[in-house]
Amino acid sequence: MHRDTTKRVHIGDCVIGGGNPVLIQSMTNTLTEDVTATVAQIHRLEAAGCEIIRCTVPTMEAARALREIKKQIAIPLVADIHFDYKMALAAMENGADKIRINPGNIGSREKVEAVVRMARERNIPIRIGVNSGSLEKELTEKYQGVTAEGIVESALDKVHMIEDMGYDNLVVSIKSSDVLMCIRAHEILAEQTTYPLHVGITEAGTVLSGNIKSALGLGVILYQGIGDTIRVSLTGDPVEEVKSARLILRTLGLRRGGIEVVSCPTCGRTKIDLISLAARVEEMVADIPLDLKVAVMGCAVNGPGEAKEADIGIAGGDGEGLLIKKGEIVRKVPEAELLTVLKEELENWQE
Repeated sequence: MHRDTTKRVHIGDCVIGGGNPVLIQSMTNTLTEDVTATVAQIHRLEAAGCEIIRCTVPTMEAARALREIKKQIAIPLVADIHFDYKMALAAMENGADKIRINPGNIGSREKVEAVVRMARERNIPIRIGVNSGSLEKELTEKYQGVTAEGIVESALDKVHMIEDMGYDNLVVSIKSSDVLMCIRAHEILAEQTTYPLHVGITEAGTVLSGNIKSALGLGVILYQGIGDTIRVSLTGDPVEEVKSARLILRTLGLRRGGIEVVSCPTCGRTKIDLISLAARVEEMVADIPLDLKVAVMGCAVNGPGEAKEADIGIAGGDGEGLLIKKGEIVRKVPEAELLTVLKEELENWQE
């Protein structure tokens, strides 16, 4: 388990690495300069389960906005910097808990040294981020294209650069939209560094395709014990990223808490409107803070048995359904009352 042996890094009040829980990160898509909109979005992300938030800092106004944003949120704030080292300096001056840079696009060595110097003075961790889309020409030539090996070499070159400047409070991320390449790159990197890793499938796509690619890629990477923070990158509301990340971690046994809904795919035997019912159940339980499995089943073939394996469940019949609790059939309930009865049971749940 690589994450058991990674270096511990403090990001605000959070600690990653060294066997600590894998934390969920997302990124705002508001204008960082718009403090009101950015804070409102971060609050929504916090409520959904986001534990570290990243904001882009393309302007001095955005950098100055971080100070006010930080006052109004409860989770660590990471500044995302590209091209201008002065933005990194300003972000740290305004309270960023961590900065994300690619030393390859930040400018000359002297500019990188200025960023590292301030980070060291303030003990602010630096996340070194490398994406396959920005791999250096010499590495694409060396490896005859963009490869996992090239991405890793690029990242480690930048790690060694900052180490040579006398700083090792680092987090590393290597990302690609190619799932198999991303998996292989993380496998190689995990064997060559003990810095904590931020993992994700970059530019994964829309909520549908992005979730599939992220679940496959992150699932394989995390299952091998690689990764200390994660982001599910989706083209959509960032709240969906957090929901997906929570589900990936819970499915892998890396996170407890929250209700897991299992439901059957339906078939010609289904006599109730199970598709609608399952969707409403999933929406209803989203904010219920119980660590339970809830089953929503559609017929009498597998339904009762599957529901008995859950903590509580409903199994459909013809216009009605069974309420099953802790493996025992409690009673029959008319279809129209199934959701209400299930909600009442959960609200009054006792172990």
